[in-house]
Amino acid sequence: MTMHTELYQLARETGEYLYQAKHILATAESCTGGWIAEIITDVPGSSAWFDCGFVSYSNQAKQRMLEVNRETLECHGAVSAETALAMVDGVLSHSQATLAVAVTGIAGPGGGSEEKPVGTVFIAWKKREGLAYVVRKQFSGDRRQIRAQTVKTALEGLRSDILTT
Repeated sequence: MTMHTELYQLARETGEYLYQAKHILATAESCTGGWIAEIITDVPGSSAWFDCGFVSYSNQAKQRMLEVNRETLECHGAVSAETALAMVDGVLSHSQATLAVAVTGIAGPGGGSEEKPVGTVFIAWKKREGLAYVVRKQFSGDRRQIRAQTVKTALEGLRSDILTT
């Protein structure tokens, strides 16, 4: 099975789950560059459960589009739990969604550090009227593989009992 086929199948299954749970999704993406929204919109009928996606690659875009505080970016960095949580709050503030996911990370091949090596990704999920949760992942592989693992993990997390009940 190709990477695209696997992600498409996961997006389709996730969409069915969200539709049944009466959720509308929005995304805020940095390191994936819109790949989560792309794979979702590959699914026919996804407009029934997907509202919109924001690609906020630069720090300025994170501030402008998602209202991530400059202080958050300066104190914690663009790749941090704090930024992922601010992004997920921002996407919910600027959409009609009931559920959101945000991703930020270092896909490589450069840009890593000892504290945050290439493959470090933070993914946050939040239900509009619930608590957010965030995970730090350490993915491996090349840039495309790290991004694909991020998309997969983001989609899988949308079916968490914490979010969809």
